[in-house]
Amino acid sequence: MLKDNFNDLLSFMVVARERSFTRAAAQLGVSQSALSHAMRNLEARLDMRLLTRTTRSVVPTEAGEQLFMRLSPHLLEIESELAALRDTRDRPAGNIRLTAGEHAMSAVLWPALKAFMATYPDINVEVTVDNGLTDIVDGRFDAGVRLGEQVAKDMIAVRIAPDMRMAVVGSPDYLARFGVPDHPEQLAQHRCINMRLPTRGGLYAWEFQRDGREIRVRVEGQLTLNDLPQRIDAAASGLGLAYVPEDTIQEAIASGTLIHVLKEWCPTFEGYHLYYPSRRQHTTAFALLLESLRYP
Repeated sequence: MLKDNFNDLLSFMVVARERSFTRAAAQLGVSQSALSHAMRNLEARLDMRLLTRTTRSVVPTEAGEQLFMRLSPHLLEIESELAALRDTRDRPAGNIRLTAGEHAMSAVLWPALKAFMATYPDINVEVTVDNGLTDIVDGRFDAGVRLGEQVAKDMIAVRIAPDMRMAVVGSPDYLARFGVPDHPEQLAQHRCINMRLPTRGGLYAWEFQRDGREIRVRVEGQLTLNDLPQRIDAAASGLGLAYVPEDTIQEAIASGTLIHVLKEWCPTFEGYHLYYPSRRQHTTAFALLLESLRYP
């Protein structure tokens, strides 16, 4: 009875987290029919409905959600203890799940990970690249990467990169045709390459700062792109002005492909930080990754 309850409860936790029998069955290594049968048996033993099933989704009932919330901390504790036990082997081992934005991944995380994984071949790292403000607790990530000012106050944050300056850039051809703006408010008369915020759904308002004065400008243009290299390429192709991290366009500036405008208005943001829940118990693998990323 205890074994059946434990196995079925574990299966329920995965189904409730994934909201999908297909994904849950793949993670657990069982068939969908076997998983569905286990859920029905669990509901029968508890004499309550835990999941609402439709043709498109699986959603926990109120009782199911309450059970999921109560069991989650205990399951995380068990996983941490198992990970700690694996760490007692001669070589550090374990799994680490991270989420990071596109620029943070390419500029900071990926260069460090290549060296880290070569040094620790038994540590597995999974990175989800997402420009939204991902909830790492809900997504069951070990940590995330954000700019310092974006990290929630209830998280522990460790700096992993220097401050980051932004740049507004355009091609010589575009600027010859439409003029060079000397104030952020003049961007209203320009074609700008927008970026949509995945989390909030709106378009990102370009941020500027000078002499203590902060300005946010909602720009307009015929093109909206979330991919950073495409935004840079679009600007180099004369399709409009782009607002991008300065380090990504240094070569293009040096070659004359792009021109940096509004320099005195472009702000500097607090650099990227690795952040994680304050209650997290460090595995050896995570502690090693943290130290390898820490910015002096």
